[in-house]
Amino acid sequence: MISRIIILLPAIQAALSVLLILTILPQSRGTAVGAAFGGAGTIYRTKRGMEKWLMRATIVIGIIFTAVSLLRIILAS
Repeated sequence: MISRIIILLPAIQAALSVLLILTILPQSRGTAVGAAFGGAGTIYRTKRGMEKWLMRATIVIGIIFTAVSLLRIILAS
């Protein structure tokens, strides 16, 4: 059972890294999601809708990525 987990962890970590990239790239510091893709985003406001979802998804995926990385280190030793 543990050997299967050890084999799957690198693939899970790679998938999580791609998801992290996909959630981080659309976010630009101080701009709205629309501004990241060419729209005007000069108004600073609270995050709503897709921006809020991207921020929360990035945090959750980052925590899972860290947990998987620590699990790989623990199981490798």
